[in-house]
Amino acid sequence: MFGKILYISDNIAHVENKMNRDVAADLMNIHVIFEAKDQRILGEIVELNDEIIKIKFLGEYLGKKYLNGVLRKPLLNSNIRIINGEELMELVGTYTDKSFVLGDSAIYKNFKVCPSINDLFSNHLAIFGNSGSGKSCGVARIVQNIFSNNALNPVNSNLFIFDAYGEYKNAFRTLNEKNASYQYKFITTNPVDEDDYTLDIPIHLLNLDDWALLLQASAHSQLPIIETTIKYARIFSQENEESRRLKNHLIAKALLAILFSNETTANKKNEIFTVIEVCNTPEFNFNSVIPGVGYQRIFSECFEIDSHGNFGESVLITDYILKHILDDNKTFEEPEGAYYTLQDFSKALEFTLISEGFQHNENLYSDSIILKVRLNTIINSKVGKYFTGNGYISLHDYITSLVMKNDNKAQIININLEDIDDVYAKVIVKIFSRLMFEYSKGLERRASVPFHLFLEEAHRYIQKDNDTFLIGYNIFDRIAKEGRKYGVILDIISQRPVEISDTVIAQCSNFLIFKMTHPLDIKYIEEMLPNISSDIVEKQKVLQPGTCVGFGGAFKIPMIVKLEMPNPMPYSSNCDVSSCWK
Repeated sequence: MFGKILYISDNIAHVENKMNRDVAADLMNIHVIFEAKDQRILGEIVELNDEIIKIKFLGEYLGKKYLNGVLRKPLLNSNIRIINGEELMELVGTYTDKSFVLGDSAIYKNFKVCPSINDLFSNHLAIFGNSGSGKSCGVARIVQNIFSNNALNPVNSNLFIFDAYGEYKNAFRTLNEKNASYQYKFITTNPVDEDDYTLDIPIHLLNLDDWALLLQASAHSQLPIIETTIKYARIFSQENEESRRLKNHLIAKALLAILFSNETTANKKNEIFTVIEVCNTPEFNFNSVIPGVGYQRIFSECFEIDSHGNFGESVLITDYILKHILDDNKTFEEPEGAYYTLQDFSKALEFTLISEGFQHNENLYSDSIILKVRLNTIINSKVGKYFTGNGYISLHDYITSLVMKNDNKAQIININLEDIDDVYAKVIVKIFSRLMFEYSKGLERRASVPFHLFLEEAHRYIQKDNDTFLIGYNIFDRIAKEGRKYGVILDIISQRPVEISDTVIAQCSNFLIFKMTHPLDIKYIEEMLPNISSDIVEKQKVLQPGTCVGFGGAFKIPMIVKLEMPNPMPYSSNCDVSSCWK
């Protein structure tokens, strides 16, 4: 069938063609074995004509195991034959309690491609393809196949799907029918069904970095403003004696700073009244009684301006304020278990701007006004509804609540963001990602609770942002580099890889590439992935919908895989225009 090896150049053997045209036509992309003595080298037919068959070397079998790469070229007198069933099974994998069916081999009939769960899902995964190439259906089918493996029984899995268009609800809503232990949880901005959960993020779990992204901070000078605001929001939200003493201390310091500022008396009065309006206590409010020697005044009366342009009771009010200044530094520690609302945060921001003197610096004042405007925009929009402050919950308990549906553990948590503008959707996904990363880093046993973050339309979230300039890191870049050892794994799904962070793509170990035709995306993938060959690139250009090229650590060799259509289907099909027109 195959003739002798004529010569070997680079990584390709040029073999004499002794087959007729009808037989030879069926051999493209077929794998062959070069066999001689103790040597078995795997090759793939990449080109043929009437005289020569070109076979590219891929790897070598050592016993029953296959290893990528060829250290020694085959002997010129090697016997060349088609790969046999046993050798092929070593390449495509077997269906066990530690693997799952990805799909059918597009080259070899009746062979299933069964990658190892650990090899595919212990590392970051990228799924790329044009719109309509079958990405969403492929993801749905993959997840359905995982939960169809009864021997695997993944009851402790945590698959978070950040759904840009609400596509996956239909594909997973009947998950419980496969196994009573399986649960699917749908968290959405627009609950419709009885078992839908409303998106709810406790504000007090947001740190400085989260707030900087949410308020779209653009200058480092804005970070101290936000940091102080968070501290004040936590303090002002408490209702106990210790918190009250600390509030009075902060109010007193703010009032004292205003009284001794260079502002006009009228401006001082406006600023003092603003402080009392946004933050007050029984000791500091408009009707607080200020005792004097043989007389008393109401707080607001102390700031009446006399004929000389001064406060009529400046001595009395100054003495009263000084009594509430504390010397004990320990009282400045932020309270444990504090929670607050967006409105509380807004008041704390107003207090911060006055008490810290930001309004007296032109540049800082401009930065602070931008933060105020953006915060008010959030409060007055539907986005504000998803950030709550109804009670305290720890990070551990919040993450636990996300993966619970009633009293049962949910394995698939679908977070639907289709009603949220891209700017805020990206920040929300970053916040969730950071919270899970922080939770995982805090576990006593590292990587004992793996989280898989499926990011549909990942180019909406994993972008080349200025986060690193502003806060020192990008959470997706950090997870891409460090998440694997803590069990936080990214599964990015996108039709525009060129828009995604280089760092994230470079850290992906496995790829499922559906049909892609945009030259910029194809060129980008070639440049970013040193292990992708021109042959793989050419293959993916002509793939049918639902067919992908799989390569990376989970695949012994690049595989063309035909995935079955999911059942049920996600809401990802094109509009049926003809039916709509009738």
